[in-house]
Amino acid sequence: MNQEKPEIVICMGSSCFSRGNKTTLGIIKGYLETHDLESGVVFRGSHCFGECEKGPVLMLGSRKHTQVSPKQVTELLDAYFSED
Repeated sequence: MNQEKPEIVICMGSSCFSRGNKTTLGIIKGYLETHDLESGVVFRGSHCFGECEKGPVLMLGSRKHTQVSPKQVTELLDAYFSED
């Protein structure tokens, strides 16, 4: 079993932030708290992934998700955490 903590990286660049990652940030924080995952997950922001035209961008582990809407986030997180 992989001993590394799952990692979530959210783009905090101005384009992604204004296109929805401001809301997505709060959704992820709430999800981690609700599912008691805060201490078991690395959750951090990144300044920019260099793919502004595909934003908002969210990394779940090694998988990059583009054009992520706040409506998709819970579904993406459910899928990511059920892969273990």
